[in-house]
Amino acid sequence: MKAAADAAPETLSAKIKAAAQQLGFDLAGISPVRLPPHGESFAAWLRDGFAGELGYMSRTEALRRDPRELVPWAQSIISVGMNYYTPSARPGIPSGGEGWISRYAWGDDYHDLIKARLEQLLVTIRSLCVEPVEGRAFVDSGPVLERDFAGVAGLGWIGKNTHLISPKRGSWFFLGELFVDLRLTYDRPIRDRCGQCDLCLKACPTNAFVGPYVLDARRCISYLTIEIKGAMPRHLRPLVGNHIFGCDICQEVCPYNVKAQVTAETAFGPRPGLYAPQLIPLLTLTDAEFRQRFRGSPILRAKRGGFLRNVAVALGNLKSQEAVPALIAALDDAEPLVRGHVAWALGEIGSQAAVEALQRRLQIETEYAVSTEIEAAIIQLGTAAG
Repeated sequence: MKAAADAAPETLSAKIKAAAQQLGFDLAGISPVRLPPHGESFAAWLRDGFAGELGYMSRTEALRRDPRELVPWAQSIISVGMNYYTPSARPGIPSGGEGWISRYAWGDDYHDLIKARLEQLLVTIRSLCVEPVEGRAFVDSGPVLERDFAGVAGLGWIGKNTHLISPKRGSWFFLGELFVDLRLTYDRPIRDRCGQCDLCLKACPTNAFVGPYVLDARRCISYLTIEIKGAMPRHLRPLVGNHIFGCDICQEVCPYNVKAQVTAETAFGPRPGLYAPQLIPLLTLTDAEFRQRFRGSPILRAKRGGFLRNVAVALGNLKSQEAVPALIAALDDAEPLVRGHVAWALGEIGSQAAVEALQRRLQIETEYAVSTEIEAAIIQLGTAAG
């Protein structure tokens, strides 16, 4: 075992958690490197196809189910959680064409921030030890079942909505892990405290929960608005509402989040225009404007085409006639993905101008998938008129 400056693992562990707190981590716990407790459940989830287009999950299954394959030298995992909650409430009824962006994406991209803090924590750990310390940090993007290890480390339990829930702090947390080749003092897991509550399961607009603790990602609004790169399934579009990046509903209804504390990290505060943004102006964003506006934001993950696809679906669901002129203009967007969903939105809203614009675009459209969307929208409007 490597020696700390004072040679006491429990003292070193306490100092590590204190250092994590000083770096802005609201939660910190330590667990041994071992098989994650829900590894078999994860494998079954993959076999059932609930990962949808998340192919990287299957490609990295072995690493996720056994961290010793990923970091064979590691002995301990330091799991951390950083609160990102900001108090602005979701508008009750969108009255002016507002969309909804998940709270986690209101500020700066958390990946870089948390990983940098974990690297700082590693520097501190090395200063506390006599011998060299090997370490490696992961933040969400690595092949790690992070909620499993955070649960073993006592940060919380995995709730029925599949989020990690802290009994005193709720679930508005980003998670990260620092693997180190040190044998430390380990924390105790927290028992599941969801009890009979199923508010999160009932609140999901798309019925994405197959049952408690099991999410069908293919129906999840976060998956539909962030992860899929192509067309959003037609039968799910009306259920997405005004969400244009992520969701939050299953966390908003959780009783453990009633007294959620506001984050102390200023980087997670809302950037201008990201809280309940006006949707119509977003349709005109060029690729350069999109990249400039969302520089350093998680929203870049959706790329312009995916983001405007979401905006079009939200406008179609809001059924505001004010959006028709902007949607008609977007029928000529350079990206087929955008044109197809704009056509769907016009079919949902309807107007004589929408019909004429759809018929005009159909005459010149060269993409089969878009033509199909336009034809379906025209039929929809004809049926509604009849």
